[in-house]
Amino acid sequence: MNLQTRTNHVISIIAAGVEVRALSFDSLKEVTGCLLEMNQEVVKVILECKQDMEKSGNSLQTLDFCTALEKCLKRARDSQLLILVALQRFEEETEMGGGQYTRTLEESKNLKAIGDPFTEEFFQIFQSIYKQQILMLEKLQMRKNKLDKKLKSAASSIPVGSMGNWIDSLWKNYENALRGQKEVISSMQVGTYVAIKDLDNIRVLIDRLEIDIESLLRNASFAIDEEAVKVAIEEIKKKLGVFMKNVEDLGTQADICCRDIRRARTVVLQRIIKHSDN
Repeated sequence: MNLQTRTNHVISIIAAGVEVRALSFDSLKEVTGCLLEMNQEVVKVILECKQDMEKSGNSLQTLDFCTALEKCLKRARDSQLLILVALQRFEEETEMGGGQYTRTLEESKNLKAIGDPFTEEFFQIFQSIYKQQILMLEKLQMRKNKLDKKLKSAASSIPVGSMGNWIDSLWKNYENALRGQKEVISSMQVGTYVAIKDLDNIRVLIDRLEIDIESLLRNASFAIDEEAVKVAIEEIKKKLGVFMKNVEDLGTQADICCRDIRRARTVVLQRIIKHSDN
């Protein structure tokens, strides 16, 4: 007989109104043994929640993601710096006259050499952690649904005072443990949902930034001689403001995402420690 079947059996015995003193020794032993096992099961599930949290991208892989994103942002900021240097060189060479833009062309080539700051490796890490967060949210919802059924059964099936002080206490501990487990899962759900929304925002900002970078690189590639430099620089000037803002927005969102994930991990660990101690 598995734990769930035994639990239902115990509930049916006590829910029928049978008092503890009327139970046989074997039945009493079954009731207490099952209640103790049920409490141990809840403790086990809370420990599994901790393991799930570690596997869901809230630990080493999250740090890898934050590190990879920061490297991409650094390359984007390097591109921004090169653009500003190219514009400065253009202004200097324009003031000097003579129609020679040798140094401007050189800086344009440096910009092309950097290319797209967002590497294939970064997108692989991004997709992996995003998928893990989605799967974890689904898994947590299934666990929560099962918990809700257990709590509903525990709350409605047992007549108050029908089991005696000691067994009443064990049953109360079981209910409290279920509620503690639900609190842990709810915290994990909130943290996971926030992480997913943060990642969605990052993906949108990256898409915008890649459009900006593609346009800037196209204009830089167009600057192959002195006449083309003037046209390319004017186009780059028009797009620079949007590019700089998108880099800044992405940096802000990256900080928010990594901070939210770390904060969620801390909150869940606090919940786990709290209910493990109880």
